[in-house]
Amino acid sequence: MKGKKWIRPALFTLGGALAGLVYYLLIGCSTGSCAITSNPVRAMAYMGLIGWLLSSAFSTEGRRDE
Repeated sequence: MKGKKWIRPALFTLGGALAGLVYYLLIGCSTGSCAITSNPVRAMAYMGLIGWLLSSAFSTEGRRDE
């Protein structure tokens, strides 16, 4: 049961990292002056972090329906 708790954040993080890679490949930064999108690793890490943060926003754990 404990491993099931990390499935949603892991999937959101991987999805965010994939979105960061796609963003880098399709849009990116041609001049290299962009802090995040000039490097694919940075773009993937940033978007992965955003995905991880969004996973808690869509979490149903700890919510009370009143």
